[in-house]
Amino acid sequence: MVLLTRKGIAIIDQNRKFNPNKIILDLCGGTGAWSKPYVDAGYDVRLVTLPEQDVRLYCPPDNVYGILAAPPCTHFAVSGARWWTSKGIEAVLNGLSVVDACLRIIKIAEPKFWALENPVGRLTKYIGRWRWTFQPYEFGDPWTKRTCIWGEHNIPTKHVVELGDNADWVHKLPPGPDRAKLRSVTPPGFAQAFFEENK
Repeated sequence: MVLLTRKGIAIIDQNRKFNPNKIILDLCGGTGAWSKPYVDAGYDVRLVTLPEQDVRLYCPPDNVYGILAAPPCTHFAVSGARWWTSKGIEAVLNGLSVVDACLRIIKIAEPKFWALENPVGRLTKYIGRWRWTFQPYEFGDPWTKRTCIWGEHNIPTKHVVELGDNADWVHKLPPGPDRAKLRSVTPPGFAQAFFEENK
């Protein structure tokens, strides 16, 4: 399939669905791992993430089809509870400003579906209990990292696999500049399963 675009001619894989009118917002998406199945299927995916765009200043377009939101968990995850006191209230307020921005965008856009993810932690104190949780191994990725999901969407079908030898690699990452980024990447099995149920 050949598609004429503003930038010239693009060749599209014929096995790939083309959904240019379905806008997906990937808020605080980092690497774009969660929205990758939508990109692969030809959706109009807009990655709203630092350093290019601050979600707190973002105004959504009209006709948003779906929203995926992954606000940073730095100040909420139970894995960092030992630092909560030393971080103080300013850290919580900063983290909540990003969560609030995601929820504001969802409210304004009124998408067909939306989901917000964060690890187990204290975010529930501020936005209520999650709708459901998952482990990566429940969707084909053989490791653990329990994640909470809020929102209005179809819950994907699980495909449980056995845990690998290094099932707790996420929890054993040493301190360093890439630790947070590696911990926050959406498991590909979950991303694909979520897409399959929320097209």
